[in-house]
Amino acid sequence: MRYRVKAFVPGTGVTSLIVDALDEQEALARLRRDGTQVLSLAADASRGWLTRSPRFPLVLFTQELIALLDAGLSLTESLETLAEKELRAESRQVIEHLLEIMREGRPLSYALAGLPATFPALYAATVRAAESTGDLSPALTRFIAYQNQVDTVKKKVLSASIYPLLLIGVGTLVIAFLLGYVVPRFADVYADAGRDLPWMSRMLLNWGSLVQTHGIWIAGGFAMLFAALLAALSRPETRALLTRAAWRIPAIGERLKTFELARFYRSLGMLLVGGIPIVPALGMVSNLLSVRLRSGAALATESLRHGEPISTAFARSGLTTPVAARLLRVGEKSGRMGEMMERVAVFHDEEMARWVDWFTRLFEPLLMVFIGLTIGLIVVLLYMPIFELAGSIQ
Repeated sequence: MRYRVKAFVPGTGVTSLIVDALDEQEALARLRRDGTQVLSLAADASRGWLTRSPRFPLVLFTQELIALLDAGLSLTESLETLAEKELRAESRQVIEHLLEIMREGRPLSYALAGLPATFPALYAATVRAAESTGDLSPALTRFIAYQNQVDTVKKKVLSASIYPLLLIGVGTLVIAFLLGYVVPRFADVYADAGRDLPWMSRMLLNWGSLVQTHGIWIAGGFAMLFAALLAALSRPETRALLTRAAWRIPAIGERLKTFELARFYRSLGMLLVGGIPIVPALGMVSNLLSVRLRSGAALATESLRHGEPISTAFARSGLTTPVAARLLRVGEKSGRMGEMMERVAVFHDEEMARWVDWFTRLFEPLLMVFIGLTIGLIVVLLYMPIFELAGSIQ
């Protein structure tokens, strides 16, 4: 959910911010952790799910910026060039805002941090680390590689879910056609026949009679229920509730933890490779974790401040798997912790892809069997009286 915040930022003064968070408590905690004094906070009602503006093309913007920097242009000249060529007013306003902040003498990372809804905290942290070393173009290239890897994992999960969703949609339409059109027609036929029907057939035909009598009200009720379901799913609170429920299922909860840890390790590894120390980097990426694991990140941060090794602090905080724990110990000995975290992320991404493939191969046949049995049961219950009549005639 988006919140409009009026706050006092040290070194800047009173300013207006836009913050994305699940609720007010998370928004306040995120701002206070950055040293910001909140003066007022209110939900941003200007961007509902029906009036969502186009997203800023972050990856394309970054790729074009890298090309201009590699061509020898300065950072300001590169942003001015991108603003001139941008056709969409929303994107051009974002770039011009960055230029305006930089002309005041502020670094690019500061300007990016002021637009958290457009530029993720990880993006701003990457630029901040590159500003201290002077290698902005390589740092942005690492972010592009990171974003491409994350998008690849999301595409695998999405492509694996398309066919099951298609089956569910087609099966639901067929069942709705049978219950809403075919069953009422059979109810008329059997009502005139005057024969005793099996109990389950009578229940099904009673439903058909109900549809004939109150079909408009039933259709309206289902439409309202579907709209209410869509509205509920569009709310972050509902999605958070469903996520917590999924975490309680042992098999699914373990896979969700693996997925989150893979993204967490990839983000943390990229920051470490960029030269950011482990404690600040951990604070930057802790928001990528769910509430269940975020407390573990805070505990690991305290342990690291007290001088504990990374592998020990992460293991005690529940932020490791057996494979991750071993690779972290190897990274501590070799001094290449950032690379090892990226290897951990790759391993878990491949493990997650194999599990998704196995799950879809098992779930799709089971779903087809369930839909087929449901449709077959409806058809058999409709034709059972005809079978009994044929038997009595013989």
